[in-house]
Amino acid sequence: MKNYPSVGIQVADILLPRPGTDLSRWAVIACDQFTSQPDYWQAVAEQVGDAPSTYHMILPEVMLGTPAETERIQTTQATMRRYLAEELFVCHEGLIYVERSVAGKTRHGLMLALDLEHYDFNKGSQTLVRATEGTILDRLPPRIRIRQGAPLELPHILVLIDDPQKTVIEPIAAAAPDLPQIYDFELMLNSGHLRGWHVNNPALEAQAVRALEALADPTFFQQRYGVDDSKGVLLFAVGDGNHSLATAKSIWEQLKPQVGMNHPARYALIELENVHDEGLEFEPIHRVLFDVKQDLHTALQAHFGNQLRIQPVESAQAMVTGVKAQTGPEQAFGIVSAQGYAIAHIANPTSNLPVGTLQSFLDTWMQAGGAGKIDYVHGEDVLCELGQKPGHVGFYLPAMPKHDLFKTVILDGALPRKTFSMGEAIEKRFYMECRAIA
Repeated sequence: MKNYPSVGIQVADILLPRPGTDLSRWAVIACDQFTSQPDYWQAVAEQVGDAPSTYHMILPEVMLGTPAETERIQTTQATMRRYLAEELFVCHEGLIYVERSVAGKTRHGLMLALDLEHYDFNKGSQTLVRATEGTILDRLPPRIRIRQGAPLELPHILVLIDDPQKTVIEPIAAAAPDLPQIYDFELMLNSGHLRGWHVNNPALEAQAVRALEALADPTFFQQRYGVDDSKGVLLFAVGDGNHSLATAKSIWEQLKPQVGMNHPARYALIELENVHDEGLEFEPIHRVLFDVKQDLHTALQAHFGNQLRIQPVESAQAMVTGVKAQTGPEQAFGIVSAQGYAIAHIANPTSNLPVGTLQSFLDTWMQAGGAGKIDYVHGEDVLCELGQKPGHVGFYLPAMPKHDLFKTVILDGALPRKTFSMGEAIEKRFYMECRAIA
């Protein structure tokens, strides 16, 4: 492994399952997907069976709050230790270049480790690595219980760079035909294809580091974004998996006084992607409330007053079209319930984004006991299916333009939680690589 402190990265020792492992059963989707669709995870369990799989080393969040949660936390670490004892892994020192193809698009990424000393998920952070959205602290404890004392980490973290000239990842992509390919297979449950290459060329690695250093140059950064030196350089923006990275940071802060600064837990393995990658699209994350106890329209009226106008519409498509067509100072979000579809129009909103306007209402209403539970879902089909059930309400939100991300975070700080998604649920990162952290 090699450390590059100038840009806060480590070229890590990455573990992959030995040849002969059935990779279509080994790799499973991020644990925080399909949290309201237990049938999906049942299908995963049936397909994996007893085969070596990352499924046996994670806690799918669909299990949170169920009798299976405690037992699952215990078995994840036991499985990690067993796989290590069975010498299941082969170590690859260096970057790994990956391609994920799904839904007619291909994303390109680099596997490397970030130095958690350069990351702070708290509001107002000016660190090199930064959260793009608010961190929900009560989502950390189950993840901490899994990672604490675990010998391995499995990342589903996707981190973005703002590299319009395509200087970091794309030269490695162009050289991929000359690199050793280390995996190439179909992902389970119609989730596309995954390929990976070992970047064993020192010149390519050095060039990628130099390109990152250029993006992180303070003078270049200030000129590019029109800011002064009161704004710290933002090189790495956490696009997906912020709570997993926050978990790694929390555990590192606990360990640091005991183990010193030269310890593998100081770093966290991630996949780096360019926000300008044509295969990367930002999708909205919608909201579903369960066990709704109060009348929604009355609550909305109480919160927004005469700034609110609710427009009933005849179909889901009309709702989606109407929300996407909203321009100007007014904001809009969709409402799905057993009574049908509607669009809420908010004049003079207090947040720059519709998701922030809606979330301020939901936080207040949930605290007042308006509903029993909230979930964050991908895709309008899932939203409509869940939102129309008795006792449920769904909220449809528009997508955020991806090219606004870095400047918004630099100028305004972290976005409201669950503002955007890097693709739909089925496009999320699959667990593939591992790294020793103990």
